Amino acid sequence: MEPTLVTWVLVIWGAITLAPLTAVQLALLWSPNSARSKEWVIGKDEDWRDTTHFRFALGAAWADWLIVVPLFVAGVVGVFLGEAWGYVLFGTAGAISLYINIILWFMEKAYVYPTRGPLRYFTYYWGFFVYWGALALAYSVLRVCGVEF
Repeated sequence: MEPTLVTWVLVIWGAITLAPLTAVQLALLWSPNSARSKEWVIGKDEDWRDTTHFRFALGAAWADWLIVVPLFVAGVVGVFLGEAWGYVLFGTAGAISLYINIILWFMEKAYVYPTRGPLRYFTYYWGFFVYWGALALAYSVLRVCGVEF
């Protein structure tokens, strides 16, 4: 189960996709009510739509830092060690990313899509999380089942 070129591509894509999000979330966790956190999470000169929007963003930040980041990091370590458990953890991080971002893809469309447009909306804002999550999950399942590519 040694890592292949596909493994490297998915790990690097996952790191590039997750790093800015987790940095923004860390700022939100560090100082939830600061102007900087609000600006980084929802954009300059915008405000939280309501307290539920703020609480959801804060809850997602906690969930990502307590669950997704450790799964991703441990999964990457295990994948590069060629261990099946690494692919299971990496795939689990992908599954969580896929699940929550499909929800957000539909939930946030009325707010984000009109101001950002289709290209940004279906790529960085939500798309990359969905695409990476689906591919990381599928790849991990195939690798654990013995398929090598």
